[in-house]
Amino acid sequence: MRKQSQHPIYAEVLSFIRAPHTEKFEALALDVFRFQLENIAAYREYCRRIGADEKKITRIEDIPPISTLAFKYARLEGVEEIAGGKTFLTSGTTIGSDERGTHIVTRPEIYRASAIAHLRRMLFPDAMRVRTLAMHPTAERMPESSLSQMISWCIEEFGVGPCVCVADRRGVDSAAALDFLKAAERKSVPVCILGTTASLGALFIHMEAREVCLKLAKTSRIMDTGGAKGQASPLDADAVCANAAKFLGIDEALVINEYGMTELCSQLYDATAFNSGDDAPPSNRIKLAPPWMRAAAIDPVTLKPVAPGEIGMLRFFDLANVGSVSAILTEDFGIVSNAGDRIRIMGRAGIAELRGCALAIEEFEAAEIGRVK
Repeated sequence: MRKQSQHPIYAEVLSFIRAPHTEKFEALALDVFRFQLENIAAYREYCRRIGADEKKITRIEDIPPISTLAFKYARLEGVEEIAGGKTFLTSGTTIGSDERGTHIVTRPEIYRASAIAHLRRMLFPDAMRVRTLAMHPTAERMPESSLSQMISWCIEEFGVGPCVCVADRRGVDSAAALDFLKAAERKSVPVCILGTTASLGALFIHMEAREVCLKLAKTSRIMDTGGAKGQASPLDADAVCANAAKFLGIDEALVINEYGMTELCSQLYDATAFNSGDDAPPSNRIKLAPPWMRAAAIDPVTLKPVAPGEIGMLRFFDLANVGSVSAILTEDFGIVSNAGDRIRIMGRAGIAELRGCALAIEEFEAAEIGRVK
């Protein structure tokens, strides 16, 4: 293991996450870009191949993004191997080889700071510590999952009393989940449920089959991380909230959908009356990005920003990704506010819509730099 880098950019990003100053975001983003260009060989070669001139990049809009798919083809961490770094694998993508994407997070403390700070704002704005039910494996059960790591950190920071994980690689134990929730109802103590849409759906089906409905304590809440794989009839946002109210007695404003991905160290969450004063119905909610992340909607062919209010492919610049690549192009479409912090997710792109993105991926395939084995 090589000596850990002491580059000041890490401390600068961590300081920004702890005390954001939005007027300093762009300058820091440009510094992060230059650091990544210098230290990440695959990204530097990609920028060279597409003709990006570092000297002409003076705005965040000009920073070349890489597709999330690029994490399948190249190692996108810096030149230093950092003691204590974590390697996370994506769940799979729709284009390219059968390999899973790899995101090596060289500074997990920055990822943790980002995750906890935005969780505190969006899921725990009331500063409560509550009993927590994890319906997705925690980090010790699935160490390659970035979601599992985030769930473990959430339990460490915000959990209190008995906190239980009822899921492993084989699936979720709905009976154990129901037992935990019944005990919480009997004691009138609030709970936080952390799970995917599929695991929540399994719980609702389990309760319906047994004709069980609970009335959990008033401040109980759910973080729905999405993902309907395995459901015969996937639940949409309205259905998740309706079932949470019916079977658990949880108000829809406390059912918060999370948008995140392995390739990003920061997440977005539903804006609701609970955390922001917004009161849109679940299917029409916007999501809030943290101050250290900025979003843009871009044309999928030209990769240029679309007009304000128009739908485009979502691009993010995430300062918390300082140890890999911060400018990330997703496969999702949405509408982004002028400030880049309020995003309405519209859905995932079809392969035919990924023309500009696919061309960028070809550059990574052709370069064969640090190819993931």
